[in-house]
Amino acid sequence: MAAKKITSVEVAKLAGVSQSAVSRVFTPGASVSKKTKEKVHSASAELGYRPNVLARSLITGRSRIIGLVVAYLDNYFYPEAVELLSNALQKKGYHVLVFMASKTAGNIDVVVKEMLDYQVDGVIAASVAMSSSLASNCNAAGVPVVLFNRAQDDERLSAVTSDNITGGQKVAKFLIAGGHKRLGYIAGWEGASTQRDREAGFIAELKKHGKTLFARELGNFNTSEARKATRKMFTAKEIPDAVFVANDHMALIAMDVIRFELGLKIPDDVSVVGYDDVPLASWPAYNLTTVRQPANQMVGETVSILIDSIENKSNEPRRIAIDGPLIMRGSARISDK
Repeated sequence: MAAKKITSVEVAKLAGVSQSAVSRVFTPGASVSKKTKEKVHSASAELGYRPNVLARSLITGRSRIIGLVVAYLDNYFYPEAVELLSNALQKKGYHVLVFMASKTAGNIDVVVKEMLDYQVDGVIAASVAMSSSLASNCNAAGVPVVLFNRAQDDERLSAVTSDNITGGQKVAKFLIAGGHKRLGYIAGWEGASTQRDREAGFIAELKKHGKTLFARELGNFNTSEARKATRKMFTAKEIPDAVFVANDHMALIAMDVIRFELGLKIPDDVSVVGYDDVPLASWPAYNLTTVRQPANQMVGETVSILIDSIENKSNEPRRIAIDGPLIMRGSARISDK
């Protein structure tokens, strides 16, 4: 036989409070005294009461669910970012549904339409592209969207990124100051604003110093393609003495190919610089010089924009680019020997 379903009325009676007080205790952000909260939680535990979140969402018109769509999790930056986003949203009384999508707009359109069927209150799109029609659909449904670690030309969309152009400039300045002459670049997916801006900053700074890119290969933010790109770049007749790789995921792969397949020494034969500062970058096996993405700040701004849009109906798009430091480690020469 099915267990009897405990109601909020029974909890209120046992706790000696009103039914509305029980409702407030289980409503994130609602005003309720500590004493009342303790009484209600004690009575709920004794009776085995669980609030019906879905029923409440039908009454309030709010699911308190955020749809988070990500393109891939093999890049070590994203598991950390997903955890930070989930924790930050939970502190605000929201829960996260994670959906996977490819990097292209066509696939994310399908995924976000599915998200809307779950009556999500908002959407965070992490490193994926949205079509203009989908942005219109979300806007018409009153569901705010914030792009995380990706920007688009659509002025209706808020976006939070690191300052990728400045980051690329910092890498170029650092490598030039280290006396490097032949500077290479392994690019990420060319449809990504992060890739575009990092490369643009890097090349612009090289130009300021009268230099041009010595070699370029496409790694596409992909393990196998990054490996192929590295092999091609470093088996040429003349190879770079430094390479900037568009993210740490590919940089770590490049380091393994350079050292263990090709027998070159880092940083003696070639300096390697990445972008993100994922946890593995600081491991002694890699000791990777890289531009740190300020993940905590990026998450804080993303959540702030989204919650403001949901709760205060703010529809003013915001574009935020947060500067991150260059973290100097042992994978790049600081000066010529």
